[in-house]
Amino acid sequence: MADPSSYRPKPGEIPDSPGVYRFRDEHRRVIYVGKAKSLRQRLANYFQDLAGLHPRTRTMVTTAASVEWTVVSTEVEALQLEYSWIKEYDPRFNVKYRDDKSYPYLAVTMNEEFPRVQVMRGHKKKGVRYFGPYGHAWAIRDTVDLLLRVFPVRTCSAGVFKNAARTGRPCLLGYIGKCSAPCVDRVSAEEHRELAEEFCDFMAGRTGAYLRRLEQRMTEAAEDMEYERAARLRDDIGALKKAMEKSAVVLADATDADLIAVAEDELEAAVQIFHVRGGRVRGQRGWVTDKVEEITTSALVEHALQQLYGEETGDAVPKEVLVPALPDPVEPVQEWLTGRRGSGVSLRVPQRGDKRALMETVQRNAQQALALHKTRRASDLTTRSRALEEIADALDLDGAPLRIECYDISHLQGDDVVASMVVFEDGLARKSEYRRFQIKSFAGQDDVRSMHEVITRRFRRYLADKERTGEWTGGTEATAGVTAGTGTATGVTDGADGTPAGSPGEPPASTLTEDDGRPRRFAYPPQLVVVDGGAPQVAAARRALDELGIDDIAVCGLAKRLEEVWLPDDDDPVVLPRTSEGLYLLQRVRDEAHRFAIGYQRVKRAKRFRSGPLDEVPGLGDTRKQALIKHFGSVKKLRSATIEQICEVPGIGRKTAEVIAVALAGAAPAAPAVNTATGEIMDDVEEPGKTPGSPGEPVSAGAPDDRRGLER
Repeated sequence: MADPSSYRPKPGEIPDSPGVYRFRDEHRRVIYVGKAKSLRQRLANYFQDLAGLHPRTRTMVTTAASVEWTVVSTEVEALQLEYSWIKEYDPRFNVKYRDDKSYPYLAVTMNEEFPRVQVMRGHKKKGVRYFGPYGHAWAIRDTVDLLLRVFPVRTCSAGVFKNAARTGRPCLLGYIGKCSAPCVDRVSAEEHRELAEEFCDFMAGRTGAYLRRLEQRMTEAAEDMEYERAARLRDDIGALKKAMEKSAVVLADATDADLIAVAEDELEAAVQIFHVRGGRVRGQRGWVTDKVEEITTSALVEHALQQLYGEETGDAVPKEVLVPALPDPVEPVQEWLTGRRGSGVSLRVPQRGDKRALMETVQRNAQQALALHKTRRASDLTTRSRALEEIADALDLDGAPLRIECYDISHLQGDDVVASMVVFEDGLARKSEYRRFQIKSFAGQDDVRSMHEVITRRFRRYLADKERTGEWTGGTEATAGVTAGTGTATGVTDGADGTPAGSPGEPPASTLTEDDGRPRRFAYPPQLVVVDGGAPQVAAARRALDELGIDDIAVCGLAKRLEEVWLPDDDDPVVLPRTSEGLYLLQRVRDEAHRFAIGYQRVKRAKRFRSGPLDEVPGLGDTRKQALIKHFGSVKKLRSATIEQICEVPGIGRKTAEVIAVALAGAAPAAPAVNTATGEIMDDVEEPGKTPGSPGEPVSAGAPDDRRGLER
């Protein structure tokens, strides 16, 4: 625990101007980001007597080891920079709202030639119009099913669309009148886009004028004695009114507004948002957060506004935002919202009338959400805490292992040997920290040697990070050879020291400097290392740590047969009761590592099985490989083609054609396919391209198309 006076800036160093400040811990991680109208006054509050600080603030300043700041011109700039840094550094002591689910949106892909209506989740894409969010995906599909009768917009995937265009036959929706079938040219691209625009207008709340037009057309059809057309228009009007009834009118003046309510106690806060468009509730969402800092309702509202509109522009930011308490000061936030929308935004607290009544409804939803969250979390948090305490007692640890890393080795009879590393923090999986390894220092099956290599590579990286930040001075032998013989240390491709899993946006470690607070890949040590296996694997892991001079990390192994926990240098395992929460947590960690390793090993195996001669041609990507196979029909014909014939393929120049010809000439032809029913060698069957997704690949007798039972 650091003493705040050890890193307190000297008097006069802090400027008396607006800015954003960052507290960092001893590992240079950013643990808190804040903004201030006056940096000098705000930072002075953190360096007063610890007894006068709020307990959470006291924890933050004693965890920190340094503070730094950036001066800006206005409070609006400070607000924008604070939001950017919170998103970038993910500080542990900042309020971070987390969705209890990924809310679905109704999306119209106006960026495509033939716009498609579909359900979407996750990050919003440019050129796509979104409506919602909705509480359930089925609510979107029910609404769309009603509207497709009136607005027969395409809803099929790209594959279905292309297949229908190729065969000249529309899908079922095209036959029953719920799609205008642009795939078979029943309508032009312009006419289909007009339908999509009308669909978006209706969903945006501009319903009255369209209904009046339909009623007028129905009357005209009846007067002209076109009764079938009038009946269809009557049914269309009924479908639209039924869809409108699903979202009742809550504000009579067709208001576009977002209503935000907050329910809180000393430890947590819940936020509920109602999205009202055209006077109707078009969407609802909710967040829950831990109050890791001393924070007021006004500050909670400000953070909620940052979370809600930080990446939105245009009409996604409504003209009016109603909140339970105004941020202090309110002018910078209102100016920021106006800049996001591009026009004026009113930020206020409703005092009377329909808006006040609706705000009370939103507040009740927030209170119920907080009560439900606390009910769900109470037992879960208690169970996780008990599990960690049981593990600490059983393994004789100094404290509960808040970060656990588990390693597993996977291979298929000695081929494609890989390893996995999974991370659990506070008893919960932290998938962004998962890593995967390729075993490269030797060939064949040796789980013990593989485990030693993986542990060595992982903790060499950890020591390298500590050495770079000046925390490790144990010599260069421990960190030497990080890139030698065990894969590139700073790469993020397969075979590097710990390829990230599911984190494509994370920069390579080589781009992170010691002054950068973004999490480095191997910067944080665990309190406990778990290996999948018994005494030999545990001994290998302990030996790897000892060779690196690391003696403050506990190691254990969990054997599958009897679920025994093995410790280094112990002849007998530790047997936890079958009802133990600690054993259950260790099993979850082990099973997750096994699942992750098996998945990676299958990907490597499938990639190896799909490989062909064209994969060895440097600079030849999937697109040009597929073009070659499509042009010639098979690798066999491509191998017999001349350079001039290869140059006829679009995108293939003469130099590339020469490289292809040389590569295919040096590659051995594939083994002939065998008819597994008769044993006949099918010489007339042409060799497939073996590109990913290529159909018709023959399988010879005994081909290992499914060997899961042999996997380790």
